[in-house]
Amino acid sequence: MHVANPIMTLGVNIDHIAVLREARKINDPDPLMALSICAQSGADQITIHLREDRRHIHDEDAHRIIASSPLPVNLECAIEPSIIDIVCALRPHRATLVPEKREEVTTEGGLDVLGKYDLISTAIKKLHQHEIEVSLFVDPTLEAIEASERLGAEWVELHTGSYANLYAMRHSALPHSHHAIEELKLSRNELTERLENAYGTIVDAANYARSLGLKVAAGHGLNYQNVASIVMIDTIEELNIGQSIIARSVFTGLASAVSDMKTLCQR
Repeated sequence: MHVANPIMTLGVNIDHIAVLREARKINDPDPLMALSICAQSGADQITIHLREDRRHIHDEDAHRIIASSPLPVNLECAIEPSIIDIVCALRPHRATLVPEKREEVTTEGGLDVLGKYDLISTAIKKLHQHEIEVSLFVDPTLEAIEASERLGAEWVELHTGSYANLYAMRHSALPHSHHAIEELKLSRNELTERLENAYGTIVDAANYARSLGLKVAAGHGLNYQNVASIVMIDTIEELNIGQSIIARSVFTGLASAVSDMKTLCQR
């Protein structure tokens, strides 16, 4: 029987520190400076995304962070072979395979696990040869979970974007994704029903993944307002959260922003 940890593990994604740096194309702020602050403030993991277009984290950032971090590093990356080669050379604790589109602002959905099954399988085998555990960033569907288990991934990370969008709209805020603007026209009752359905889908996917022996993480669009319900899903072991933590840190400082989120991770 699965017994939930009373405190969910928190991975802090520090990409947006690099986004701020890249706004001026200078060397400040340095994402490396966040490592000890995150560790001292309750984070359990550092998450970074080495995108093909290098829009924020660069190769040298990834090298320095993995070499210096007092916490395990979860390196998100595409399944493109040249990127997988870089990840194998860097040897992070975990690689999370994610879809990428150059034109997107942020990742807008999970991996096409069935459509790209062979490419993902090749990537996983190579990562495992370099003793790197693998997570697949997937939509919360039973088909994606089953495929992830067949592929031999140790983890799935459930994409919580739909839940986050609907939560924001239900509570009279802007949606997390620009793709959800049309749903603003829905009534509050319709939004409530869709929100409940989106949450139920995550619960079902997490429970099913755990029943297959997969470890379960979740992330995308989670923030200080909407995270409480996700924390209560005891088959989810880990959250990876970035933008909302870095955004709050502008006003409160990074230590306080991480500590506040870690407090919310208590079940």
